[in-house]
Amino acid sequence: MLNNWFVMPTCLPLVIRRCHACPSERFRPNGKFRVNANHKLLDAWLLALCAACGATTKLTVFERTHVRSVRPDLLNRMHDNDPLLAAELLQDGVVRHRNRIALDWNGCWRLDTGGPDHLDREVIDVAVRFAARIPVRPARLVAEGCGLSRGEVGRLVTEGKLVSAVRLSGRVSGDFTFTLKR
Repeated sequence: MLNNWFVMPTCLPLVIRRCHACPSERFRPNGKFRVNANHKLLDAWLLALCAACGATTKLTVFERTHVRSVRPDLLNRMHDNDPLLAAELLQDGVVRHRNRIALDWNGCWRLDTGGPDHLDREVIDVAVRFAARIPVRPARLVAEGCGLSRGEVGRLVTEGKLVSAVRLSGRVSGDFTFTLKR
């Protein structure tokens, strides 16, 4: 029987960017936007606060864009400070590249295994699904979901009792499956 595990975000990830006011490199996005109009041109930013000093930084969503080329629903969501839109934009590679930022997902996600009823089986088939592109080590997910140490997971991989189509030692941010034989 195939078990489904889900990696779910619990909050917005931290933004890795150097603060202009202090030596910190972490910003906490709060889901608020700033939209500025200059005649028929719009600028839009996602605001984030420094984790150490509270200084504000603006992450550019778009700049000098003609008002007619912006979808009205997108503009309404920005005016409403939609936190789901903030999460979508932080996941967008174009926005991250334009602002030269990276994301820190430590402590911003959880693993939902659906309960401990799968732990007593001899063979466990699991499909891991990601609700967002969260980079996590598969060995960590297996260890956390099965109640094992990371060392035990490494031992199971070398013995051939834990198999997967993806490399279990690196990081993944997309769906994968694995089989554990005890």
